[in-house]
Amino acid sequence: MSTGSPGQQLAIARAAFEHHDWDSAYRAFARARSREPLPIHDLDAMGDAAWWLGLAREAMSLSEEVHRRCIEAGERSRAAMAAMDIGFMAILRGEVALGSGWLGRARRLLDDLPTAVEHGYLRMMAIEEASDAGDLAAAITAAREVHALGRDHGDPTLQALALVQEGTSTVQQGHMADGLALLDEAMVSVVAGEVRPEFAGNIYCRMMSLCHDLVDLRRAREWTTATQRWCDTFSSAAMFTGICRVHRAQLLVVAGDWGSAEAEARRVCEDLAELNVAVVGEAWYQRAELSRLRGDLDVAEAGYREALARGRDPQPGLALLWLADGRPREGLSAVTSSLEGAGPDPFRRARLLAAQADLAVACGDGAVAAGAADALATIAGTWPTPGLEALAEQARGAALLVADDPAGALRSLRGAESRWQAMDAPLQTALTRRLASRARAALGDERGARLEADVAMDALDRMRSTSPPDGARQPAGAGLTAREVEVLALVAEGATNRQVADSLVISEKTVARHLANIYLKLDLRTRTAAAAWAHRNGIGAS
Repeated sequence: MSTGSPGQQLAIARAAFEHHDWDSAYRAFARARSREPLPIHDLDAMGDAAWWLGLAREAMSLSEEVHRRCIEAGERSRAAMAAMDIGFMAILRGEVALGSGWLGRARRLLDDLPTAVEHGYLRMMAIEEASDAGDLAAAITAAREVHALGRDHGDPTLQALALVQEGTSTVQQGHMADGLALLDEAMVSVVAGEVRPEFAGNIYCRMMSLCHDLVDLRRAREWTTATQRWCDTFSSAAMFTGICRVHRAQLLVVAGDWGSAEAEARRVCEDLAELNVAVVGEAWYQRAELSRLRGDLDVAEAGYREALARGRDPQPGLALLWLADGRPREGLSAVTSSLEGAGPDPFRRARLLAAQADLAVACGDGAVAAGAADALATIAGTWPTPGLEALAEQARGAALLVADDPAGALRSLRGAESRWQAMDAPLQTALTRRLASRARAALGDERGARLEADVAMDALDRMRSTSPPDGARQPAGAGLTAREVEVLALVAEGATNRQVADSLVISEKTVARHLANIYLKLDLRTRTAAAAWAHRNGIGAS
């Protein structure tokens, strides 16, 4: 370790900071600071490096010292910016009252000063609140004014933030092409390194959140890949890599790589626990989704509780868990309640409506299923992304099944399946095919129905079999998939392979394959031994 003079250590720290080598910069700043006070701009840089390394409390402490020293030096604008930094970090950590207090202090410091970039950063937070309240026109106008302020003062970060806000509000108005073009322009600034790193995560997260809302998988994948390449140029970056990981987890769930998705989400929960409560909440939600899809319902319910504790609404995942647990009425009531509380937000409503359609089908409620399909069609008509259109067609197919129109249902489901396949979304493709098998069975095409169901279940079983990370809890039932548990339950009740096949709308060959897997996983040799194991573990008849 170098033991040069404070000046030499500062030179090392500044060079490392310039090259985004946060660890080296932080350690060199710390060595210099241990011998004499740092200049304010170096103290500020040390705080930024600490934040990127995930040292949240240290970063806030350093920003508080920057704020105090700026006040002492009469530098009110810089003091206000430091106060905003502290407020932003506190809010990310879930300390909303503390964050609001610091933002209020920043506002008072800037009240009677000439307009400068600091006013723009403070105003951006108010613009986001206006947008969240539904005043989109006012948000767009204000964002354009802030962009002009950033341009006049040569601040590309402020310009990018304003572009994101204008783009998001423009998309919400229904002008998708114009809004997404603005968002893409902001993201170009991020990956080109023009945006201050501490704000890059906010821009990327908002972009990915909108892609997720729009079910725009192509754009989400492209920007995640580009941003990861940019992030890989950093020596370490706990916050930003954590944000990247949670969005990668969302995409990996849909893509069927559940082992990798679980690993990414688990890392987020560990790395960002003290940094960003919203991102950790989303990571817990994705972990719960994976447990639900694997059939580990108790673990899934615990995961949804963890997500809720961090402010992430557990719906519609929790309602779909109740459906898997044989409680579709409870799930339908929960989703309907969430829809009533979601307000007019079309993107929040879209996923709830898709789940409502599935739950209504399970309950045989044709009116609710049709209403959900109609509402989704309206949303997809205004925001015609392939993902939203696929959700709408899938819901329409489900509603037509309940309405005893299997031919119409199959047409709609085929359209949804084609869209999901084009988006490389095997999870949704398999779920759509499972519905299509029911439509074929209702049309009297038993062979086609079994083939459709087998293809869907084979795909789902492959996804379930992707290995979770070392140390992750395995699904209940000694690693059995949800379908294997269904087969075992029927066998425990005395059903023959033919009866199991008829009950689950699959072929006898598939039943035999599932039984072979069950014997292997449970180290059993006979059907009788499997039934006895099921009874001992509460599966099937008692």
